[in-house]
Order: sequence, then C-alpha cells, then structure tokens
Amino acid sequence: MRRTGLQHGRLSAIVAAMGHGDRLVIADPGLPVPAGVECVDLAVCAGVPGFMDVLRAVAAELAIEGIVIAEELAAGNPALAREIGGATGRGDGTIVPHEEFKRMTREATAIVRTGEFTPYANVILVGGVAF
Repeated sequence: MRRTGLQHGRLSAIVAAMGHGDRLVIADPGLPVPAGVECVDLAVCAGVPGFMDVLRAVAAELAIEGIVIAEELAAGNPALAREIGGATGRGDGTIVPHEEFKRMTREATAIVRTGEFTPYANVILVGGVAF
C-alpha cells in the first residue's frame, strides 16, 4: 500500500506512464468515452468522487503542460473554470466549443470518470515534463 499520492492502482499507472503531450481527461459521468479510449470509472454516486477532488489528486502527481476546457464551462461556470486553472497551475488554458472538446478526447490516453453532476465539469490535461 502506498503511503501518499494516488491510491487507485490503474490511475496511478496511467499517470506514471504518461509522456510529454499525452492527454488525460478528468470528466463528469455524462461525457462520452470514444471507442478505443480507456475509461477509469471512479463514479460511485452523484457527487462521489467530486471532480475537483480527483483533479487535485492527479495534478499533484502529473507534470501538466496545458489544459483544455469547454467554452460552455468557461461561460456558464467561471468560478469552476478558475478553480481548474488554479489547481493545475495553468491559468485559463485553451478554451474550445464542447463539441470540439469531445472530438479531442479521441486522442486521450484515458478518461477518468468522476461522480460530478456539474454541467461541463471536464478538463483535458496535457502532459508536460518535470525538467
């Protein structure tokens, strides 16, 4: 058993294996998972686990070069958009229409499904380097 950090074995392995430019999506349970993209389903029930809890845990271990959020989130819930930027250290990031966001998930290493019931609570994390 690990003492600190991500406790979910598969999620920890995905983060450890990510390289520069690889994408990891943290998502609400409504975001479609494209065929061929791994889904790490953490959702237990509405709100459990929360989107920001999962994002903070992943961000503590992943070198993040950039983030992508949907413009619907940025416009409809600017407080959450700011919280995402703060938790990742990447500010506003790239903002795209939700349909483009969904297309971008096709290139993800994995999608991590949370129990979050907030509309558009999704982010693409772009892997960076630790040096």
